[in-house]
Amino acid sequence: MSLEQQRYTHQYLLNNEWKDSESGDVVEIKSPDDNASVGSVPAMSQNEVDAAVESASDVQENWASKDGHVRSELLHRWAEELEKMTDEIGMSIHKEVGKTLSSAKSEVKRTAELIRHTAEEGLRTHGSFIQGDAFPGASRSTKAMVQKVPHGVVLAIAPFNYPVNLAASKIAPALITGNTVVFKPATQGAISGILMVEALVKAGLPKGVLNIVTGRGSVIGDFVVTHPKIDMITFTGGTGTGKNIAKKASMIPVVLELGGKDPAIVLEDADLDLSAKEIVGGAFSYSGQRCTAIKRVMATTAVADELTEKIKELVNNMKVGKSTEGADIIPMIDQKSADYVTSLVEDAVNKGATVVTSGEHQDNLLSPVVLDHVTEDMRVAWEEQFGPVLPIMRVENELEAIDLEKRNEYGLQASIFTKNLENAFTIADRLNVGTVQVNGKTSRGPDHFPFLGVKNSGQGVQGIGRSIDSMLRDKVLVLNL
Repeated sequence: MSLEQQRYTHQYLLNNEWKDSESGDVVEIKSPDDNASVGSVPAMSQNEVDAAVESASDVQENWASKDGHVRSELLHRWAEELEKMTDEIGMSIHKEVGKTLSSAKSEVKRTAELIRHTAEEGLRTHGSFIQGDAFPGASRSTKAMVQKVPHGVVLAIAPFNYPVNLAASKIAPALITGNTVVFKPATQGAISGILMVEALVKAGLPKGVLNIVTGRGSVIGDFVVTHPKIDMITFTGGTGTGKNIAKKASMIPVVLELGGKDPAIVLEDADLDLSAKEIVGGAFSYSGQRCTAIKRVMATTAVADELTEKIKELVNNMKVGKSTEGADIIPMIDQKSADYVTSLVEDAVNKGATVVTSGEHQDNLLSPVVLDHVTEDMRVAWEEQFGPVLPIMRVENELEAIDLEKRNEYGLQASIFTKNLENAFTIADRLNVGTVQVNGKTSRGPDHFPFLGVKNSGQGVQGIGRSIDSMLRDKVLVLNL
């Protein structure tokens, strides 16, 4: 059977043993392309999830006691095994979440490099030494040794849109720092995440150091988040779910990568050809199903007409179809998501927005939509569409654009297009976002760059070095000599 024809029936991992759920219940996963069954994963019970967490907790101290180079070598071997499985995992991503095959394979290769970089960076983690007399009245003979120690058991919850890369970006930093992991992949993306872990098992993963939990969120979601032996949670996904996790997690550290409403601010002196190209690429890559996608354009009135025409020309040349056809615009992950995006477009049009580009919609395959003259009373001006829709809002100047950005609930990224770098720095200082891109589209960037959101876009900082830091806490040993 070829990779294209393969149907995946996967088990969950407990102590390096692949198991079916005792109930025999499974969750079927269907392709966004044609709704055909891609495969299934176990629908685990709460008792089975409890066993996975307990197992990870039981072996954590032993894993943390291993020398750093031992953990680093495991990650290097993992990267090698992952690369060997590029075709298989790439095909799984392609079928399961609807990415083009080339994009899916690129994600696997990028992930291998992320793991290697983490393996090296994790060896450079150091504590500190503090002398007591640095504080008035304290004795020089009192000294503090500040160690960096792991939290314990880390719950890593990955999203559907990057089921391998954003899973490994949590798992690798946790493992290199001596934490054990309970990995919960997104349901749509679970097969690809499981295959990624198969590579880790082949690399020599010790028993219990990583266990997988899969199933229905209504059954196991809150149960695993609130489990008393989970010591830290790292999550990528929707803002509503992330806020719910933060509330339920209570007294343990939580790192959240959530939604965005990333604006592209286009000023009068911008290179409009560059701006249009970057905006279209940023807005419509993977049909806009990315937290860092450009979600709205704020163009000054002086350039708005010309910019809109350039965007229209580029969008009209995009191919709409299935991921198997190598299309630029591909089906959304499911019908519910497509219906939501359609509702935003209908609301905007009913309130006076101008449709610049549109096309036929068929089920969850939506043609790209560009909306001009979007105003503040329209939902699409504020709500995250997470789909192939680009609203253009016209502003008089950069001050109006800054005000619009500050008043929205998200704060992930923003782009500024201008030839005046001094002005770009001034605007960037006033934007309340995690990252500002100058003359480029909003994007995650290289995996070692800090990545963060403010407001409802997240909590904590990621990026290889910062993710490693988040997996550690201070432990102080005071010497009274």
